[in-house]
Amino acid sequence: MRVYFLYGASFALAFFLALYLTPLMRKAALQYGIMDKPDGNLKNHGNPVAYLGGLAVYLSFLVSLALTFNFDQQVLGLLLAGTIIVVLGLIDDFGVLSPVVKLCGQSIAVLVLIRAGISIKLGFLPWYISFPISYLWLIGITNAFNIIDVMDGLSTGVAVICSLILFVIGVLNNSMVIAIMAVSLGGSLLGFLRYNFEPAKIYLGDTGSMFIGMMMGALAMIGNYTETNTVACLAPILILGIPIFDTLFVMYIRYRRGMSVITGSPDHFALRLRKWRLSTKQTVVISYAISALLGCVALLTMYLGPLQTALIILFLITVALLTGYFLKKIDMTL
Repeated sequence: MRVYFLYGASFALAFFLALYLTPLMRKAALQYGIMDKPDGNLKNHGNPVAYLGGLAVYLSFLVSLALTFNFDQQVLGLLLAGTIIVVLGLIDDFGVLSPVVKLCGQSIAVLVLIRAGISIKLGFLPWYISFPISYLWLIGITNAFNIIDVMDGLSTGVAVICSLILFVIGVLNNSMVIAIMAVSLGGSLLGFLRYNFEPAKIYLGDTGSMFIGMMMGALAMIGNYTETNTVACLAPILILGIPIFDTLFVMYIRYRRGMSVITGSPDHFALRLRKWRLSTKQTVVISYAISALLGCVALLTMYLGPLQTALIILFLITVALLTGYFLKKIDMTL
């Protein structure tokens, strides 16, 4: 009972801190001109919107943990890597980092996590395979949440749902590190969402979206999913299915056009759905629902047999491919 009180206290503290800090960050951003301004190309919002939302999320998360949890090596590694990402994101929000420098900074943060013992640990994978996969996973998810941050409340809300699913996994695994960090992150994100949902008063910026991605990637990676069957090791892909799908879809479209995969373009699934016939709120809420459904399926796979899990994953891959085919047909030039 005491541990559940701790989880609730950490969530509530992070939530109310985010509610308090986000307007302060917005005021600071407005005062110092730290704004996301429309450019008539990829940024089509009507008026400039304040950045620094990610700093409110980070501070709420950090203070909540500091007041409710004792830090061990894993937690310190996660917080140090997250801090590196936050500093990197703040610099990038001023538009002074090249993609190569940003990748180098992200790589340093990932190496910190691996040095802290945070990596994929599967008995059938030798270390010389698990370490490179861990690196690619963390870099990919860090940038995936940045990639889907193209619509008011989308990245934040999806991250809230993912964090709550990871909290459940932490409880099921008897892993207090995963549970307390996931629930604290969820609380800070939910408090921030109050100001980030349409019409957004403040954005996450690269500071917030990359920080969320790094934390989500790490927490999803260290969960235990394979007690019943080894195929369930793919459960983290389902939990983070929305950002992973959008990242792969955007990269594919850009590749087919002969563009660099790191070049900005309006090819995200959310922008295509809005171009099709959905409103921003409808697109975001549908994304929330799909993310919650995928999270529940991921939890289910932990208790099914390997054949059932494999069939479910094959079905979801088929649905994803058909969805990608439909989205590709939407004309974004009109």
